[in-house]
Amino acid sequence: MKTASEQTVREIAIANPATSRVFERLGIDYCCGGSLLLSAACERAKVPIATALQMLEACDASPEHRVLDDAPLGEITQHIVAKHHSYVRSESPRIKTLLTKVVNKHGRSHGELSEVQALFATLADELAQHMMKEEQILFPYIESLGGAAEPRACFPTVESPITVMIADHENAGAILARLRELTNGYEPPQGACPTFQALYRALQEFEQDLHWHVHLENNILFPRAIAAERERRNALAQAN
Repeated sequence: MKTASEQTVREIAIANPATSRVFERLGIDYCCGGSLLLSAACERAKVPIATALQMLEACDASPEHRVLDDAPLGEITQHIVAKHHSYVRSESPRIKTLLTKVVNKHGRSHGELSEVQALFATLADELAQHMMKEEQILFPYIESLGGAAEPRACFPTVESPITVMIADHENAGAILARLRELTNGYEPPQGACPTFQALYRALQEFEQDLHWHVHLENNILFPRAIAAERERRNALAQAN
C-alpha cells in the first residue's frame, strides 16, 4: 500500500474526501492539478511536506462521500446538478450584486476590484454555458450507460465532450487563481465594511464549492463514465 507521500493528491482526496479541507487550507489544487504527487504539490504550494502529512493524518474520514464515489453514475450526475449546479446558479447573482455595491463604494481606493468584478462575470457566464452542456448533452448520456437500451450520442465517444469539459474546468481554475491573487487570499483590507467582508467570504466559499464540484467530475464521474462506455462497447463487440 502506498504511503500518502507516494500518492497523488487526487488519490488522497478520493480515498478520504475530508482531506479536501486540508488541501484548501494549504492552497494545494486537488481537482485540476490532482495528478501531482503530494510531494510535488507541496513543493508547488511552498508547503513543507511534513506539515501536510501531519494535517492529513489528523483528518477524519467522511464515509457519506465514499458512498457517493461508488454510487450509480446517474446518482452522481443528479447529485452534481442538485448540489453544485444549483449552488452556482444561486450564488452567482448574489456575488455579482455584492461586487456592484463594493466596486461602487470602494473601487477608487481599491483598483483591483474592477478586475475582480470582470473576472467573476466571465467565470459565471462560462459556468452557465458549461453546466447547460452537461445537463442537456453529457450527463443524460452518462446516465444512459447504466441502462438496458443502447445509448445514443452526437459524439463518437464520451471522451470527446469530457475533454472539452476538463478544458473548461482548467480555465475556471485559472480564473479562481487570479481572483485569489487579487484578493490576497480573500483577506478583506483593514477596516473593510461588512459588505466588503461578505463579498470576500462569498468568493472564498464559491471557490471551495467549485473545487469539490470539479473534483467529483474530473476524478470520479468522468473516469468511471469512460470505463463504463468501454466495457459496454467491448461486451457488444464480443456478442457480435
